[in-house]
Amino acid sequence: MAEIKAFRGMRYNTEKAGELEELCCPPYDIISEKQRRGYIAQNKYNVIRLELPKDGDDVYARAGEVLDAWRKSGILIHEDKPAIYIYEEEFNAYNRRMSIKGIIARVKVEEFSKGVILPHEFTLSKAKADRFELMKATGCNFSQIYALYMDEEHKTLNTIEALSTGDPDLKFTDDDRITHKMWIVTDEKAIEKLTADFADRKLYIADGHHRYETALNYRNYCRENGISKEGDAQDYQMMYLMDMEHPGLVVFPTHRMVRDLPRFDRNIVLEGCKDYFEITKFTDVSNLNPALAKEYKAGRHAFGFYCGKGEWYLLVLADNSVMAEVLPDLCAASQQLDVSVLHALVLEKILGIDKENMANQINLTYTKFFEEAIMKVDSGEFQCSFVLNPTRVTEIRDVAAAGEKMPQKSTYFYPKMITGMVMNDIGVE
Repeated sequence: MAEIKAFRGMRYNTEKAGELEELCCPPYDIISEKQRRGYIAQNKYNVIRLELPKDGDDVYARAGEVLDAWRKSGILIHEDKPAIYIYEEEFNAYNRRMSIKGIIARVKVEEFSKGVILPHEFTLSKAKADRFELMKATGCNFSQIYALYMDEEHKTLNTIEALSTGDPDLKFTDDDRITHKMWIVTDEKAIEKLTADFADRKLYIADGHHRYETALNYRNYCRENGISKEGDAQDYQMMYLMDMEHPGLVVFPTHRMVRDLPRFDRNIVLEGCKDYFEITKFTDVSNLNPALAKEYKAGRHAFGFYCGKGEWYLLVLADNSVMAEVLPDLCAASQQLDVSVLHALVLEKILGIDKENMANQINLTYTKFFEEAIMKVDSGEFQCSFVLNPTRVTEIRDVAAAGEKMPQKSTYFYPKMITGMVMNDIGVE
């Protein structure tokens, strides 16, 4: 099953580079160009210059040159001994302070067909091409793939907690009031215990599907071009591993906003919805989330169809069995996802937004912010929005275990992992 091991992580030498909070950044795919420039203005050694390069005619080659210069000048240094990194994030969600804690290690990448590491979402080719070119030019993972594992006895989590009782080796709080802590574990017995735990486990990718598929492509590229052979360092990528039942695990929904549909008419949408949904009209958005939460707790499929100026409709699926008729080729777990219900019965069947349209975001835009889903309809920028409940972690597990994938943007794990606290220099053993 899953093979993990310690590695000599590459980290910032803060005596030369500056404070850690000025050197790290959120994942590259949620950073605007304005934010990117701001990080560099604050500290020229910010990891964004490696993770999201924009300088020079060949941005990937330039990232490789910058990386080499930083290693040679001692801005970036490697751990003296192989380590597994315990990483904790403290954050605010649902009006309380929460935390998650897992480990960062090298993990041997495997084809999905082997059933060892399983995806749950579809990916986009453009994003994979970008990450592949960056990995070829740098030979590094600057950010980690995020995966979940099952451990009913929480054996690994108990070990992690025991190893992180003292002060962390690294710690800072970012602008979003997320506190990042890291303990560097080099004790060989502790590492042996942690790695042995995963010998009979599968891993379920939570976040980083593009990076994982890129890792497979990179491994194959290296083998095909004589750069590496089976078992070499190129077979391993940096991943963050989290107990699937961790009490701090938070999954936010990703809402759908519709724009530029010719002849859009809310009444036609509602008329079409009558065939499948119980419909209740509201004129105040303040009760939208509580109404959805009530249906979520009851295990029913429900959405908020927002039309603007406070007007919205609660859509509750009347008969779950209809999904087996509409999506007969999918497993029951995939059929019964909220996003599957919304996409199949409303977006495709009624609004005519097919899968290709969704993938290219022609008439559909995604947001994790409830406020944005409301305000952008009120402003007239979008015609309507669909507000969703979060996907359950057990649903992610069941779809992945069945060898199927959810529609894109089905999940939003929060918080995102920070980039830059530790990096994987693939050629360093």
